Amino acid sequence: MIRIGDFSKLSQVPVKTLRYYDQVGLLEPVHVDASSGYRYYNYDQLARLNRILALKDLGFSLAEVSRLLEEGLSAEAIRGMLKLRQAEIRQQLQEETERYARVEARLEQIERENSMSQYDVVIRNIESLKVASVRGVVPTPPEQGRLWRQLEGYLSNQKIKPSGPCLSLYHDEEYKERDWDIEVCEPIEADVQQSEYIHVYELPGAKTMACVIHHGPLVTIGKAYDAIMRWIDENGYRISGPAREVYLREADHGSQEDPETVTEVQFPVAKT
Repeated sequence: MIRIGDFSKLSQVPVKTLRYYDQVGLLEPVHVDASSGYRYYNYDQLARLNRILALKDLGFSLAEVSRLLEEGLSAEAIRGMLKLRQAEIRQQLQEETERYARVEARLEQIERENSMSQYDVVIRNIESLKVASVRGVVPTPPEQGRLWRQLEGYLSNQKIKPSGPCLSLYHDEEYKERDWDIEVCEPIEADVQQSEYIHVYELPGAKTMACVIHHGPLVTIGKAYDAIMRWIDENGYRISGPAREVYLREADHGSQEDPETVTEVQFPVAKT
C-alpha cells in the first residue's frame, strides 16, 4: 500500500484533490488507519485515477465522471454521453467563434474611428406583447404624430393607459425618402374594442433581437441606426422583421429636440 502523500507524488494530483475524490466516492483509499486517519492506496488505483483525469479533461463534470465509471454501464450509454459532450463543445466553439468576430469588429471600429463607439449593440430575447396600434403612411418619421393622436385619443376615450413603453414599427424593407409605412403601438393589458383604424393583437417577440440605446434627441437617432446596421452586417446577421423604436423615456411634448429622450432601437435578426 502507498500513503496518500506518495500516491499524490506518483500521480501528480494534489492531496487535497485526492481527499475530495474520496469524499465524493470517486476514488476511495483501500485503507484508512483508524488511529492516525492516514489514507493508503494501491498502485493499481493509478489507472482509475488516470481515467478520472482523462474524463475531466474532456469536460465532464464529476457527477458525469462517476456515472461513466459505473460498472456495467453499456457501450451505448457511454457513446450517448460522449456524443452529448461533443455537441456541447461544438456549441461552445460556435459561441466563441462568434465572440471572436465581435471582438474583431470592435477593434476594426476603433481603428476606423480612433475611439470607442457610443453605441453598444446587444442581442436580447424579446417577449411577445399585447398592443393596440394604428398603422399608416406618413411623409417622414417625424410626421407620425397624427397616428399617435389617433391612437391615444381612442384609448383615452376608453380610459385605458399603456402598460409599458410605447413603440413604433417601421414596415418598409428599405430606406425611403418619403411615404414611410409606420405603425404606432401602445402596450395594453385591458381588452379593447377594435375599430376601422385601431387594431389589437399580440405583437410577436423575437429570440434574437439586436438592440441599441440612443440617449438624445430623436433628430440624431440616425447615428444609432448607422451603428446597429453596421454591427448587424459585421457580425454575420441579417434583418428578419420590422425595425422598432421603443420610447423608454418619451420626448417632452413629442419634441424631436428633447435631449433627455431615451429610445431603444431594435431589429429582429437571424444568422446569415
